[in-house]
Amino acid sequence: MSRLRTAGAPSALLAVLVLSSACVRAVPDSLPDTADAASLARIQAWEDRRSLGDGALVSLATGAPEARVRARALRALARIQDPATLDAVRAGLKDAEPDVRDEAAFAAGELALAWEPLTDAERASLAEALLEAEGNEREARVRAILFDALGRTGTPAAVARLVEQLHNGDAVVAGRAALVLGVAARRGGAAVVAGVPLAPVEALLAAKQPVEARYGGAYLLMTAKRPEALPALRRCLGDADADVRGLCAKAFGDVGGPEDSVVLGQLLDDKVPRVAAEAARSLAKLAATCSGPCTAVDALEALLHRARRVARGMETPELGTAVAEARQRGDKSAPPETLARSADGHAILALAQQGLPAFGEKLLVELRLALADAERDAASDLARADLGWLDCRVAAALDRQRGVVADTLNCGFGRVQDERRLALGLREVAQSQGKDPAGFAVGYLRHSDARVRLGALEVLGARPVMRTATAVSPLLKEEDLVVAGAAATTLGKLKGPGGRDELAALADRVPKEPGDLAEPVAGALVALEGKAAEPRLREWLKHPHANVRRVAAEALTQLTGQPVRSERVELPEDTFRPEPAPARAGLVLRTAKGDITVLLDVDEAPLTSGNLYALAKKGYFNGVSFHRVVPDFVAQGGDPRGDGEGGPGYSIRCEMTRRPYRRGTLGMALGGKDTGGSQFFFTHAPQPHLDGRYTAFGEVVSGMDVVDALLEGDIIREVRTVELP
Repeated sequence: MSRLRTAGAPSALLAVLVLSSACVRAVPDSLPDTADAASLARIQAWEDRRSLGDGALVSLATGAPEARVRARALRALARIQDPATLDAVRAGLKDAEPDVRDEAAFAAGELALAWEPLTDAERASLAEALLEAEGNEREARVRAILFDALGRTGTPAAVARLVEQLHNGDAVVAGRAALVLGVAARRGGAAVVAGVPLAPVEALLAAKQPVEARYGGAYLLMTAKRPEALPALRRCLGDADADVRGLCAKAFGDVGGPEDSVVLGQLLDDKVPRVAAEAARSLAKLAATCSGPCTAVDALEALLHRARRVARGMETPELGTAVAEARQRGDKSAPPETLARSADGHAILALAQQGLPAFGEKLLVELRLALADAERDAASDLARADLGWLDCRVAAALDRQRGVVADTLNCGFGRVQDERRLALGLREVAQSQGKDPAGFAVGYLRHSDARVRLGALEVLGARPVMRTATAVSPLLKEEDLVVAGAAATTLGKLKGPGGRDELAALADRVPKEPGDLAEPVAGALVALEGKAAEPRLREWLKHPHANVRRVAAEALTQLTGQPVRSERVELPEDTFRPEPAPARAGLVLRTAKGDITVLLDVDEAPLTSGNLYALAKKGYFNGVSFHRVVPDFVAQGGDPRGDGEGGPGYSIRCEMTRRPYRRGTLGMALGGKDTGGSQFFFTHAPQPHLDGRYTAFGEVVSGMDVVDALLEGDIIREVRTVELP
């Protein structure tokens, strides 16, 4: 089970990361070519097996004669993420070679991000070493990575050092410090930056500042969530850069007020659809704070016109010329006006995903009527399909308001599969706030479609009916392990009698089926068995799968009230490893909306790239959908189940790279450490909080407009493997 919790002009985040010339290379080219090839091969093997080589890997990281070998060993330590290697990483921060110090700084940041967190003492010790290194470092690119690592530790001393850099006379350096502080706040909460002075941050937003400085300042203001930043945020809604505008629009959802609804409403017509989506999402959040007449809901009425644009497109001479030129070239991909229509739907999708309070029902009903009108006038089947799914999304928002599946039973204009509509409705109803117990969901537990059964379990877990435990227990025996695991989670929330024997039998399957079962079963064991579950969970601490060990450690920490850490277990030598993809390997994803061409990062992430390349060659992705689209965030696909819970039946190890998540980056979806499989995602905009956490292993080189136009359910017709020039 895997899930996520560049084309065109460079993004603001890319500009920020120019400070680090090593950001997309495993080992910089400036190092000598005389490195010990045998040592490098051993390092790769140890990394893949999550082994320290009986201490040999640490010895190479600290004492190998060749700088290239020391750097490569530190990269392996970054990916293994074992706190026992802290001393080696700290030593690397003092290496004579800047390229080795650079890798040590990256490794320090990865340890701070480990799925099994460092203790407070370990985190403080790491931050102390980073502070010393940053104070002595003279290489700008190494200092940039040290900034990242300091932010990832999140200690008060690290935050204070970064705050000092907000006053740096170099706006690019100050902007990077602001960005790192913003990422720290996104990971650790706004309290992390509660004492940061806003004046130097607001100064970064001035129009005369470089775009990377403006982006960093906007990101920090967005994550800080401080109302006193509102004047600066209002000014930056007019920024020339779409990513900066999007961040500022996003910030209003947390700190804005009714008086901001008008200007956010104007952004609903922004020429960049992902900015309009952020405005719609923020207006929906502001609507939730209304107690009477609501200007935010009034502003959202502009989306009624967007529904018609999805159907008809933006009929402009420029688009007409573009279509003619494309057809003259023999380009059979979706014409630009079709892509514009689909992307226009992202603002509606963002609103529906966010939802509205009960008094917003009238707007949602009117939006469904507008979508129906648009569907009747739609110029193509592609537009009708988009409108059908948007109708179901709005219908699901209505069902969430009411707490019962109703509108989704007849949404989609006959273009959305019954099971898909029902599963969507159930998932949204599970998010209903303050509703009565949802006994009606029991009737869906025997539905033939696993997605519907999962939705019903989600509803029962969120709005428990204790007497339903007897209906849930039989699902623990399901052949579909995702459903069985969800049943365990639901039983844990119900805490009702029965099902203990079935749960024990399911727990027995975890060692052989770790991907789908470990987390839900551990939660159920803690809830239903308490201390009696401790012996079993302690056995899991030694399991070869890293995620099983992580889950067990977290469960035992909860049970005992004391921090518990798993053991590091080496994988066997015959652990699955796909063949490497060829140099300059690429993938072409063909959809009804056009082609997306991706260049894989074979050098930085050979395992992850080779895995996706091999699956594509087998036709694995043909007919699979993009099951998850979150406007201005990601478009995610690669799940044969279509519900975000599927994969190829095995998992691969993570390969954290130095590639930043900018617009159009290809990433591997995860449900924990070393849980990658077949699910991947494309980023719509920079996502710096994903850096170093999810393997980034490629980028879109053409077809970013197609990525922007994707909606949930869009099908990958075919994936072709290619070698790009």
